[in-house]
Amino acid sequence: MRTQKLPIGIENFKEMRKQDFYYVDKTGLIVDLLADWGKVNLFTRPRRFGKTLNMSMLANFFEIGADASLFDGLRVSEEKELCENYLGKFPVVFVSLKGVDGLTFDDAYARLRILIRNEAMRLEVLRESEKLSMEEKNAYLRLVSENPEKTDITESLKLLCQLLEKHYGQKPILLIDEYDVPLDKAFLHGYYPQMIDLIRSMFGAALKTNDSLFFAVLTGCLRVSKESIFTGLNNLKTLSISNVKFNEYFGFTDEEVGRMLADYGLEAHQAEAREWYDGYRFGNQDVYCPWDIINYVNELRSDPEAEPKPYWMNTSGNDMVRRLIAKASDGTTQMEIERLIAGDTITKMINEQLTHSEIDENLENIWSLLYMTGYLTVARKPSGGRYELRIPNREVREIFKRQVLSWFTERARAATEKLAGLYEAFEKGDAEAIEKLLNRQLITTVSFYDAYESFYHGFLLALLSTCVDWCVSSNAETGRGRSDITVERRDRELGFVIEIREVRTRAKLDEACAAAMKQAEDRDYAAVMLRYGVETVFTYGIAFCDKRCRVAVKRVENTEEI
Repeated sequence: MRTQKLPIGIENFKEMRKQDFYYVDKTGLIVDLLADWGKVNLFTRPRRFGKTLNMSMLANFFEIGADASLFDGLRVSEEKELCENYLGKFPVVFVSLKGVDGLTFDDAYARLRILIRNEAMRLEVLRESEKLSMEEKNAYLRLVSENPEKTDITESLKLLCQLLEKHYGQKPILLIDEYDVPLDKAFLHGYYPQMIDLIRSMFGAALKTNDSLFFAVLTGCLRVSKESIFTGLNNLKTLSISNVKFNEYFGFTDEEVGRMLADYGLEAHQAEAREWYDGYRFGNQDVYCPWDIINYVNELRSDPEAEPKPYWMNTSGNDMVRRLIAKASDGTTQMEIERLIAGDTITKMINEQLTHSEIDENLENIWSLLYMTGYLTVARKPSGGRYELRIPNREVREIFKRQVLSWFTERARAATEKLAGLYEAFEKGDAEAIEKLLNRQLITTVSFYDAYESFYHGFLLALLSTCVDWCVSSNAETGRGRSDITVERRDRELGFVIEIREVRTRAKLDEACAAAMKQAEDRDYAAVMLRYGVETVFTYGIAFCDKRCRVAVKRVENTEEI
């Protein structure tokens, strides 16, 4: 059984190999890339699918002075002639733009300056190179200075390529990771025109008019060629999630996940891993999200009973996606999302070359963005630009479920006055009225096809939390356990506890309702409020099935003298 550490948050290939972290071999990417590359190669994949680690791998393979032992036993080492011709034979310029962010353009530009300065300093062999002229050295020194001019920054990548070629007598390889992050952040914070002008100038110099370039590799989530970033660039080779080439190198295959689980003696958990984290389809390859699998296996190592969690959902990024989903308040879009949650598919036209402004202006473009960023995947081979889309796995389904609850919460807050009858019914213990009003809310407020207990919990919590006269708690300790929802009126004269059940057939509503009431009574959920002087406590058992509910109630009076 393996004892290697799992590389959570490790994106440096050299560190991973030197420190003996578990590594899923993706060096076949080098073999396939060298067999079929363009002058500029753009890989678009969702976040957390190994883009940065692969770029680090490329840098460590090609760069002059490379440590060949890093690749011992890996796929690329089997290609002896390829390694002889390419391993450690090229100067490399490697920058990641994922940190070029800020609330203002000046903030983001300052981070870009630091990034370029750090890469130039890493290439310090240029400082004392006898093959460079004084003018060329001065240009280099401006890059590593505290305050380079804007033209120095826009020409920086091209300049470094030119200086490296002159010093080594070999055209360099340029690697640009997360190239679209500055544009996404700029659009989000309102300085998009300034950033697009800067990136266009930098990329135009480095990729279009750069005779010192051997080839370049770029990665990102989105292809934004219509932004004119690549204006006039006729040597761009785009490899998106729709392409069949290179599809197994970003993400883990089923075989790789099975091997990792077996290596740690966790084979019994493959079905759970598949349900939660598989389902992404890149080209003709089904893949898992690596971030999820690594975190899940790591947790299972310390706790074999650990349940899967939404690791990918809880990482940062894709702010635009979240903002657009939140804006999707029209009935049609919500119904389509609800169909997806239920396991259905929808068919949409997909445009993989959207501008940021196009994404924001037309809500229909949300489907293209959701597809490219991994929230949706293709169910079958697209035809004529039309894609049959589905939610890839259980983890992503949870994201959409939470958003539906968010929509409902906002609607409930906006309809507080209309809920006055529901509040009154709860305070009177009128189970029949509560049942009638909740059924109306279930039918008219949310068209939801994949109901489940935690959804109903959130549904009811959203409704009750809007009453200003109540203090509402979820999963609070009451009696000998935790009731689903606890409500106490602010004057402390009245309170109630609610236990929720969900069933798959309406015939079982009464049975489930009775089971909920029995649990509340057996665990004495009303005890805490009675002990602290609440005069009247109602215990509610509420069972849900699809868009119907059943309500039972028991009233308890506080008989203790004050």
